[in-house]
Amino acid sequence: MQPRTRPPELVCPAGSLPALKAAVDHGADAVYLGLKDATNARNFAGLNFDVASAREGIRYAQSRGRRVLMAINTYPQAGQTKQWQTAVDTAADWGVDAVILADLGLMRYACRTHPGLARHLSVQGSATNYEAINFCRHQFGIARAVLPRVLSLSQVEHLIQHAEAEIEVFGFGSLCVMVEGRCLLSSYATGESPNTAGVCSPAKSVRWEPTPEGMEARLAGVLIDRYAADEPAGYPTLCKGRFEVAEETYYALEEPTSLNVLAVLPQLIEIGVAAVKVEGRQRSPAYVAEVTRTLRAAIDAAFAERQRFHVKASWSLQLAKLSEGQQQTLGAYNRPWK
Repeated sequence: MQPRTRPPELVCPAGSLPALKAAVDHGADAVYLGLKDATNARNFAGLNFDVASAREGIRYAQSRGRRVLMAINTYPQAGQTKQWQTAVDTAADWGVDAVILADLGLMRYACRTHPGLARHLSVQGSATNYEAINFCRHQFGIARAVLPRVLSLSQVEHLIQHAEAEIEVFGFGSLCVMVEGRCLLSSYATGESPNTAGVCSPAKSVRWEPTPEGMEARLAGVLIDRYAADEPAGYPTLCKGRFEVAEETYYALEEPTSLNVLAVLPQLIEIGVAAVKVEGRQRSPAYVAEVTRTLRAAIDAAFAERQRFHVKASWSLQLAKLSEGQQQTLGAYNRPWK
């Protein structure tokens, strides 16, 4: 492996034009965005980009030397592939620096129709081994793959040593319940999931109901959680709800918590990670600004100091405030039994 000459790219979420500008202004090397439709996995009401905001955002970022990546990372439904192909055409027309794709058929379309448009394999592609990544490299010329958050550090290192494409890993943000985005829980309750409508827990299905026992969050009528008067409430998703199991009420599937890789940044740099990604296109511009500023400072320090690097208390404090449930984890990176 050749010695690194620059830190890993910091890739930050842009769910809106203000969020995009916040990321660029606070140190992102690249931002990722999506359209206002089911072609991206964060199709929340009020988010994402139309023609005018996209063109303004791309101009804003690229004029400052930052890259713009466009997520077209859901799976086309049968008989509806044209909408996804049009999204790829749109990305090429807008002049984005790369598209983030999961579906192999769509990757083939992008490869053949826009060979000059760089292609990244989305985390939704669920490639957890170098053979899968090299297959996409050989067949579709992908430049980068985003790894699912299910691999230990040693597994990431092994993969990088054999992969023929750049590797991007998640560095901060909410954890997904499993198999990266292919969650069917939302579909069970509402009929819509990230891969059928571009969003889990669609806003039209969410209800907040005050009751004598507390504020109840319901999704299509399904009681997901009940909050005490002084308890902070998050956006209701089935995977992070509290349910009664064997007469005990708790987070039966997954506790709200955020991935935070500050403590292992030197190792990520050492093993050759090309990019560190921040999750959260559904988050506010203020959130994006604070996370970007903190990760920028930490990555630069880790690159400069390597083994002398230490996590500053101010960084940890800042990210703790922004973490889901005020909890943080190294997730699968720290699996000593592997």
